[in-house]
Amino acid sequence: MMIRGLKISTHTLKSTPLKRPVEYVVYMPAGISGNIPMNLLLLNDGQDAEGLQLKETLEDLYATQRIDPLVLVAIKCSDDRMNEYGVAGRPDFQNRGSKADLYSRFIITELLPQLEKKLNLKNKAKVGFAGFSLGGLSAFDIAWHHSQIFDVVGAFSASFWWRTRDLSDGYVPEDRIMHQVIRETGHKPELKVWLMTGTEDETEDRNQNFIIDSIDDTIDIIKELMDKGYSRPDEVFYYEMVGGRHEVPCWAKALPAFLCWAFPRTAVF
Repeated sequence: MMIRGLKISTHTLKSTPLKRPVEYVVYMPAGISGNIPMNLLLLNDGQDAEGLQLKETLEDLYATQRIDPLVLVAIKCSDDRMNEYGVAGRPDFQNRGSKADLYSRFIITELLPQLEKKLNLKNKAKVGFAGFSLGGLSAFDIAWHHSQIFDVVGAFSASFWWRTRDLSDGYVPEDRIMHQVIRETGHKPELKVWLMTGTEDETEDRNQNFIIDSIDDTIDIIKELMDKGYSRPDEVFYYEMVGGRHEVPCWAKALPAFLCWAFPRTAVF
C-alpha cells in the first residue's frame, strides 16, 4: 500500500501544569487504511520544523519506502524553554530545568491522551520521543522515566553536560545529572536509544583530553547504559557526524538516519 503524501495540521492544547497553550503540528501519512498499526513520534522544538525539513524528509522516506507509517508530532517550545526542558525534578546548578517535571506531566497526562483521542491512535505500533540539544535531554529523560509508554528515543547533540555544580565550584564528572539518573535507576528500562553528536558541536574540552565535551558526555551516557545491560548496536546506536555542528541544518541531515533506524519499513502493510 502506497502512502500518498502527508496530512499536516496544527493544534493547540491548553496545559494545566504548564499554565499556557501548547501548539503542536501533526504530520500524518495519507492514503493508508485506518486499521494499519501506526507509529507515533513526539519531537521537541517543533518550531524548527521548517529548518529540520520535516515535510520533505518524511515525503522522501515514504516515496522510497524506507519507513513504516508514522505520525510525527512536532511540539513547539515556549519562551521558557530553558526551564521546561531538562531533567524532571532535578534542576541544574543555575536552577534551569525547574519546570521539567511540569513539561513531563503535560506530555504524559495531557498530550498523549489527546493524541490518542483526536487522531484515533489506539492501534499504535511503536512510540518514540526525540529532540535536539536541550530538547534531546528532555526527550531522553521523559522516555527513560516512562519506558512503559515509549519504545525508542532519539537524542541529537543532547545537553548531557547538564550538571548540579559549575566548573568553577569543583565540578566532577559525577555531577552530570542524566548520568546520575541512569546510575540510580534500579532496573533496565525497555527502551531503544539512538544518540548523535557532531565533531564540531562545540570547542569546549573541560578535561583536556582532546575530545569535545558533547562527545565525551554522550560516550559516557553510552557507558552508563552498557553498565545497565544494554547492547550495541541493537539497543543503543551512536552516530557521530564528521563536521557536524550544533545547529538545525546538521540535525536535519541526521534525522533520516534516526527515522530509518527507529521505524524501518516492514512487510506488514
